[in-house]
Amino acid sequence: MDALIENKMDRRKFIQQTAAAASLTAVGGLTLPSFSTKRQKHITILHTNDTHSHVEPFEATHHKNANRGGVARRATLIENIRKENPNTLLLDAGDIFQGTPYFNYFGGELEFKLMSMLKYDLATLGNHDFDNSIEGFYKQLPNANFNFVSANYDFTNTVLYTHVKPYQIFIKDGLKIGIFGLGIQLEGLVHPKMYKETKYLDPIEISQDMSRILKEEHQCDLVICLSHLGYYYRRNPEYISDLNLAKATKNIDLIIGGHSHTFLPKPTIVKNLDNQNILVNQVGCYGLNLGRIDFYFDEEKNITTGGKTILV
Repeated sequence: MDALIENKMDRRKFIQQTAAAASLTAVGGLTLPSFSTKRQKHITILHTNDTHSHVEPFEATHHKNANRGGVARRATLIENIRKENPNTLLLDAGDIFQGTPYFNYFGGELEFKLMSMLKYDLATLGNHDFDNSIEGFYKQLPNANFNFVSANYDFTNTVLYTHVKPYQIFIKDGLKIGIFGLGIQLEGLVHPKMYKETKYLDPIEISQDMSRILKEEHQCDLVICLSHLGYYYRRNPEYISDLNLAKATKNIDLIIGGHSHTFLPKPTIVKNLDNQNILVNQVGCYGLNLGRIDFYFDEEKNITTGGKTILV
């Protein structure tokens, strides 16, 4: 019992210390007040996961993914959607590194520079983002013109301490969008020398803290979790996953997933602890798809949604 109390105290202390350093980002300019009787606000969330250093499209002769993917094509799609709706955020759910010779040669520099050119807003870390060690990841951060969030990796006593925040808040069209990150248990997936003294904290407990901080303390209109936990594990249904996380928490509106390379044609709807709908989405891997979720807010900030997967 004493150990349980001590663990909870340590977790709360970690949240308080790291949350104090979390940033608030205003995106775009201020809008003029509307004098119409009704005005619906529209937020678009674009997302990728497990791109694994795939910069170019697959070759025309590829047995499965012929002529699919590629950063240039993704850039065109993103640009067109931003023209359609300037109130757009572009997010990534981890495993940016490892998978092609581009990573072996450039060590992640190219991936971060290209994501910066595409104007990614935020990302979280996957297990393969430690493949060049935590120092290797840190070395490439100057090439990323966007931030990383992870709430359940305690980076105290590592080079990433203070460089990776638990969450970030964006403001779009007067709406507050709070986004926090979650990473998978590294032990057994990554050699300890690669992640050094990084501590893994329970994703469900951390999510309960994060959703409360973002929804109640910061009064966020939309709460998003960038997860690298995996969609669901049929062979081990009780293992922590996006679906189980959704059921065990509240105040989260959208979980954007990664790790399991799950191809979903549209978001899955799950009932949370309060029996309210939460969206869970993932778009496979290798940059083959781009996820899109649209949120519509009425004057009372009631939300309606729509989502789809876009083939690249």
